[in-house]
Amino acid sequence: MDDEVDELAALRKRRLMELQSQQDQMVAAQEQQTAVENQKQAILRGIMTPEARERLGRVKTAYPDVVAEIERQLIMLASSGRIGQKIDDEMMKGLLAKMMPKKRDITITRR
Repeated sequence: MDDEVDELAALRKRRLMELQSQQDQMVAAQEQQTAVENQKQAILRGIMTPEARERLGRVKTAYPDVVAEIERQLIMLASSGRIGQKIDDEMMKGLLAKMMPKKRDITITRR
């Protein structure tokens, strides 16, 4: 009987240690993701005007995948040194127009 209790206690202790390890890994991954996001935002602040960032933020609510792609491309261009000036609101409009999904015109004809 004591062996079963000791074995059960050992299993519980091992499981608790596993759960704590998993939680520590999750926290570390989340901290790393936060650091990457902060670095990405810092780069974007450096290459975009406040108006362009605001426009991008508004579009992000409707098209998060399009905005993520634009941000990725802008960061790549900035890291390679191919952006010579800050991206203003007009330039952002042009980028968004190129990247946004095309709308289909729907026409209804009555017979």
